[in-house]
Amino acid sequence: MTSSSAGIVHLAVYDTFADWETGYATAHLTQNGYTVRTVGLSREPVTTMGGLRVQPDLALDELRPQDSALLILTGAAGWDTGETLAPFARAARSFLDAGVPVAAICGATAGLAREGLLDDRAHTSAVSFYLAATGYAGGERYVEVDAVTDPGADGTGRLVTAGPTEPVAFAREVFALLGVYDAKKLDAWYRLFHDSDASAYEVLQGE
Repeated sequence: MTSSSAGIVHLAVYDTFADWETGYATAHLTQNGYTVRTVGLSREPVTTMGGLRVQPDLALDELRPQDSALLILTGAAGWDTGETLAPFARAARSFLDAGVPVAAICGATAGLAREGLLDDRAHTSAVSFYLAATGYAGGERYVEVDAVTDPGADGTGRLVTAGPTEPVAFAREVFALLGVYDAKKLDAWYRLFHDSDASAYEVLQGE
């Protein structure tokens, strides 16, 4: 990762991508100095599961790991209905191989499983049998938690995974990975947005 890429996060966008799954992560990354750039299979507009039309900033064949601090992959119908989104899983492999982290939630975890990226990494998803249905070899590394970060090894990048009902926990792992908040503020952020703990707001606003 170069200094010019340190503040750039790439969000993969494709038809039916689950827009609610990354809202917390992208909103608070943007508020903390990051630039979120969208990447599609091409530069043609896509439509999210919520019906929003998104114009990608760049096409997948223009994306390079060295230009990014993180690649985020969301769920979408396409992960389970064919090979349309497989190029994004291959992009995730190139990121991890280059030592650049990846964060995947919901159906994107199945895409990574099919690519073999979860065979040797701690990971989670919606439920273990969802990933088992892909035929992957990583069942013993499945963790029953809301979201988890595998630390990477031997020069590979760290990997965040989460299930579809955990956008807040997913964002928490992303913030921890990128060092967006210190430990105290990260805990407060999670308590505020996950637990509706009003007392956490004062911690977040403190210097």
